[in-house]
Amino acid sequence: MEIAESSFRYRSRRSDEELRERLVELARRKPRFGYRRLHILLSSSGERVNHKRVFRVYREAGLAVRRKARKRLVREGSARRALTAANQEWAVDFAHDAIAGGRAIRVLSVVDECTRECLALEVDTSFASRRVTRALEAILEEREKPLAIRCDNGPEFTSRHFLAWCIDRGIELVHIQPGKPQQNGYVESFHGKLRDECLNVSWFENLWDARRKIAAWRREFNEERPHSALQYATPAEFARQLLSSSGSALRATPEEGALSQSANVV
Repeated sequence: MEIAESSFRYRSRRSDEELRERLVELARRKPRFGYRRLHILLSSSGERVNHKRVFRVYREAGLAVRRKARKRLVREGSARRALTAANQEWAVDFAHDAIAGGRAIRVLSVVDECTRECLALEVDTSFASRRVTRALEAILEEREKPLAIRCDNGPEFTSRHFLAWCIDRGIELVHIQPGKPQQNGYVESFHGKLRDECLNVSWFENLWDARRKIAAWRREFNEERPHSALQYATPAEFARQLLSSSGSALRATPEEGALSQSANVV
C-alpha cells in the first residue's frame, strides 16, 4: 500500500478552542441538551460545523449528559404450586376489543387455575382498581376467597387500593415478572380461546351488546365447552368431580399447595 508520507503523518493544526468555548456556553444555558441539540443550536446561529466534530469536542470537553439509571421494580419468578383444589389460585388479566363505533372496550377475566372455570368476564370501557375489586367482591359472594391471585404489573393491580384490598382479605398477591406473560399462562391461554371463539367472531353494536354476548360465551365455556386439559370435561363438570372426590373444592390449605416439580418453575 503506497501512501504519501505527508498524509500519513498529517495532524490537524486547526484549533477547536473557539468551538469548545461556544459549546460550553450553550451547555451552561441548556445543561440537559446533548450534542445533537447543541449542534442544531450552532447551525441555527449560522455556524457551519460538522456534527462529528461537534461530538468529538463535546466529549473532550466533558459535556456528556449524565443519565440517571431508571429504578425498576425487580420481581423474581417463583415455583408454581401444584394445584389440587378450587380457589387455590385465581388468574386475573385484561383482554381488549372494540364495539361497532370504534370505541375500545376492556374485558376483565378471572380464571380459577385448577378447575379452569371462568369466574368473571367484566366488560367496560375502562377499569380502575376499585372497579376490579368490585368484580372480585361479586365473585366472593358465591365462592370462598382464593389463597392467591396471580396478575401482571398493570396499574390496576399495583395500586394502593388493590394491595390493601388483598391484605385486608388475607389473599396473597403474586405479580409476574415484567415482560413475561407466560408466567400467567392459564389466563393467557384462556384469552386465546376467548378471542378465537368469541371476540373475533362477534360484532358488538354497543357496550350492552358486548356484555350480553360475552356473558353468554362465558356460560357456554363453563358448562358446555369440553376442555382438553380436563380430559375433555367441561370446567363445571370437573369442578363437581373435584368436589365429590376431595370432599371440598371450595378451599384449599396452604399445605395442599405444595411446590410442583422443577419443570413447572416459571
